[in-house]
Amino acid sequence: MELSVVMPCLNEAETVETCVRKALGFFEEHGVDGEVIIADNGSTDGSRQLARDAGARVVPVSSKGYGNALMGGIRAARGTYVVMGDADDSYDFTSLMPFLEQLRDGADLVMGNRFKGGIAPGAMPPLHKYLGNPVLSFIGRLFFRSKIGDFHCGLRGFRRDSILRLELQTGGMEFASEMVVRSTLAKYDIREVPTTLSPDGRSRPPHLSTWRDGWRHLRFLALYSPRWLFLIPGLIMMVLGLVAGVALSAGPIRFGEVAFDVDTLVGASAALVIGFQAVIFALLTKVYAMEEGFLPHDKRVQRIIDSWSLERGLVVGGLLALAGLVGLVASLFHWQVHSFGQLDPRHSLRIVVPAATALIMSFQMIFASLFVSILDIRRRSHPPVTDPADEAADVVDAAAHKVRSESKDAEPATEQGDASTAAPEAAGDAEPVTADVSATTEADASDEDKADKSA
Repeated sequence: MELSVVMPCLNEAETVETCVRKALGFFEEHGVDGEVIIADNGSTDGSRQLARDAGARVVPVSSKGYGNALMGGIRAARGTYVVMGDADDSYDFTSLMPFLEQLRDGADLVMGNRFKGGIAPGAMPPLHKYLGNPVLSFIGRLFFRSKIGDFHCGLRGFRRDSILRLELQTGGMEFASEMVVRSTLAKYDIREVPTTLSPDGRSRPPHLSTWRDGWRHLRFLALYSPRWLFLIPGLIMMVLGLVAGVALSAGPIRFGEVAFDVDTLVGASAALVIGFQAVIFALLTKVYAMEEGFLPHDKRVQRIIDSWSLERGLVVGGLLALAGLVGLVASLFHWQVHSFGQLDPRHSLRIVVPAATALIMSFQMIFASLFVSILDIRRRSHPPVTDPADEAADVVDAAAHKVRSESKDAEPATEQGDASTAAPEAAGDAEPVTADVSATTEADASDEDKADKSA
């Protein structure tokens, strides 16, 4: 089968029949070998029977959620290609040929773009049209270098085997983002075609929740990009904290009547520590995601891991700790010079703050090196006590020995006495072999006849 049209459904009695008939009409008009699958997520309004009556195959999906329903339908699909779309009659299932043509041409994923194809008045809330979808699509393009203009279009086509290979995990509305992101990271052939969006035919409110589902999309995009979630903000904070800290350690900095002194030095130290922690988290997250298969293998991260051993991390952490301890000792001498009395914080903090910062970063470095080493442990299975190849060879030898023994037991002994009875040549557990010999057959039977009897 070439094409399966999969529609998630939860109480869509008002529109599901129309959507099914449109998709079946598309198959008939263009001569496409296809099917319509309704992935029902627990409808109680008769949607299932209406879909069956219209000619669809209904696949019940017990796990709640938009993504779960779609994955249930995709797994049940028989087509080489799959087109997914909502069963609310907002998408035109009679105009699927642009998607099918791109799939036939070798595309792995074909996205619809509602902003290029046209959004009918009232089809999309203004908040979604002018803020939610554009902003989230921009973040997706920025974070993952994708060229897709409409990340959340519900009408899209793809090769079934390509999407199943990704092992998508999300079960809610963020499934739409995960499909695009994971396909982009897997370097799939992703294309985009214009599509239209019409007002849905339902009288009830949509299942989509603006703020809840918008947050879930944003959260997913951030969690799948450690570079933008941790690394880039961390590097910015580290650079600002380091530059400001080094400058303020030498003395206050004035810009006109504004003076930056030890209070700003403390803030710069905090920025440096937080930034350093964020960079470490970016590395740890990337290593964990690579090991678990959430994110594709990154050669740059692998080079860092290969060149950065536990021993090197302990040495660097130890040097930072030594620098911090030296600074603390220097602060004690500074206190001694003042007879362990009252100190001017503008002078003492310029020694204590950098020393404490180095000491904190040293332990962060040591702990991170230990944790990376733990993540790098490969699960190994010890070899079995008995080699499977040796066991197989033993079985073959035993079978061959048994065949040889049985063939020897079956050989007849030299006939003696009555020719009508052939006694076994060798004693043992083998049963005697008897033959019905005619009265005219005498001891002068040919050797060939004897062989036939023994057989």
